[in-house]
Amino acid sequence: MLHDKVVLVTGAGSGIGRASALAFARQGATVAVLSRTGDEVSRVAEEIQGLGARGVPLVADVADEGLMRKAIATLADSFGRLDVVVANAGINGVWAPIDELQPAEWDRTIEVNLRGTYLTLHLTVPLLRKSAAGAIVIISSINGTRTFTTAGAVAYSATKAAQLAMAQQLALELGKDGITVNALCPGAIDTEIDQNTERRHTEDAAIPVIWPEGDIPVTHGKPGLPEDVADAVVFLASPAARHITGIPLWVDGGQSLLR
Repeated sequence: MLHDKVVLVTGAGSGIGRASALAFARQGATVAVLSRTGDEVSRVAEEIQGLGARGVPLVADVADEGLMRKAIATLADSFGRLDVVVANAGINGVWAPIDELQPAEWDRTIEVNLRGTYLTLHLTVPLLRKSAAGAIVIISSINGTRTFTTAGAVAYSATKAAQLAMAQQLALELGKDGITVNALCPGAIDTEIDQNTERRHTEDAAIPVIWPEGDIPVTHGKPGLPEDVADAVVFLASPAARHITGIPLWVDGGQSLLR
């Protein structure tokens, strides 16, 4: 289905990014995997090649304009085209009450999640315009788009709400170029991102809630898998989703309906 497509996945060294890159490879796409950690994307590129597809590692911090320009130039020189962009790179950052969250902590979350998404799209849209039917999938979250109960996550939620706004604004701006733009909003997914989240006094920002028994109905409370998100990413980037644009797609097993 995607044998002639060239795909860029940011934050592709682990979690949802890695699972998405492998899912595209299984469909026969050529996949450029980008992360600031070279060892990770090199391993993912090797996995892609093991699936019989072409995988190309790119190393850059998505918030660094110079490094991103170099990475996208390498992609353009290698393939001369780009059909799909998955803007997945992001961080949870620091979760803390608003009066404890420091300006530098706020700035870093905004820098990676929003500036990084902006730079990714700013630099790749000229390539996507050359495709007959380009697709952008922005990985947002249920936080900031449907739920607001993650204590202390004000910076993270603000970026995720903004990513959805970007997707909807750009769906109109880029629609005339045949480019679809959608936001995929995962709930709890079994990845390593939570292990890299700093929490300080989040109990001070929490609102007590009485949950039903099991807060993810489809999986009886268990978090989803990166592959659950990856399959939806591939769908939104595929010809099957050619008339879908500007939508939030929640992939959360019904979790956000209860919160």
